[in-house]
Amino acid sequence: MQLVLEFLALPFVQDVLKILFILLLFAMPLGTFMTLMERKWSAAVQDRIGPNRANIGSYRGRGLLHIAADALKSIFKEDLIPKGADKFLYTIAPFFSFMSAVAVFAIIPIAGPIGDFKFQVTDVQPGLLFIFAITSLGVYGAVLAGASSNSKFALFGGTRASAQMISYEVFLGLSLMGLFMVYGSTQVSAIVEGQGEHWFGLIPKWGVFTQPLGFVVFFTALIAETKRAPFDAPEGESELVAGYFVEYSGMRWSSFMLAEYIAIVGVAALITTLFFGGYQVPWLYHWESAPQWLVTLLQFSKFASFTFIFCWFQIQIRWTVPKFRFDQTMALGWKKLLPVALLNTVVTAIIIVALA
Repeated sequence: MQLVLEFLALPFVQDVLKILFILLLFAMPLGTFMTLMERKWSAAVQDRIGPNRANIGSYRGRGLLHIAADALKSIFKEDLIPKGADKFLYTIAPFFSFMSAVAVFAIIPIAGPIGDFKFQVTDVQPGLLFIFAITSLGVYGAVLAGASSNSKFALFGGTRASAQMISYEVFLGLSLMGLFMVYGSTQVSAIVEGQGEHWFGLIPKWGVFTQPLGFVVFFTALIAETKRAPFDAPEGESELVAGYFVEYSGMRWSSFMLAEYIAIVGVAALITTLFFGGYQVPWLYHWESAPQWLVTLLQFSKFASFTFIFCWFQIQIRWTVPKFRFDQTMALGWKKLLPVALLNTVVTAIIIVALA
């Protein structure tokens, strides 16, 4: 038993366990559930019943069995490679999209530290730069899929995706400059700790209160980065059938779709972490006698609840906001979001200097 405890205490083993917990027990289950949640919510918006046909005997589980049914269908579906496609690039393209969606969870703390143990895979100093680097990798999956499929529709979709994602990375970076100035660090854990403070002992110093414009720009840019409606021109069904992954089938197609829904969870987790206090529970510091296990449970519950709310909010946007044309998407970024992001950065700097 002592040998097992010593083995579990190794830093490498703890990092592996953190990765498995965050991916297998949080990100991927929630991302998979989002597929059913979106289908159910879209049905409610359109006054339909939604998925309810998959069953085991007489049990249908209100559509829950469709998750397993869809997975089995993808596994056994024929996986085709189009004639004339670049087989190597065509094969690795889904990997880039999936890994960029998953890797962002490495720097997100899901609960407060207990002693030297952190509920975070890695806590790098330039955490905000890590976010930019990881989100920018997603463009490679779209570009490689579009360029390697030997399809004009896929190529158009990949071109749109690259232009849109590269453009919105500019606004994504500028929107976080205010957070860096307010909390004095690019380390994600330091930003979360800074949001644990309160004004007048009452109002939490969340990023959404210190950087409201930055929050709007960041949230908009992240939705555009994930190519979700209303910024889904790279996957425009009415013009491009399915965009850059139109030629994919089987598990490769499922990898793109699962990456999209895990990215929804990633967007929600980033918004919660950077602008809504992360795991910080407001006014919990008044309860000094609270046991550590209960504090950790409350912190994780608060983080998971806010993440789920923002996942739902993205699905709500998907089914209620009309989609933009591609030129409108680019104009919104360069003509509206860029000036707002620059103004927010300048005003934040002036206020900080004035109050110093």
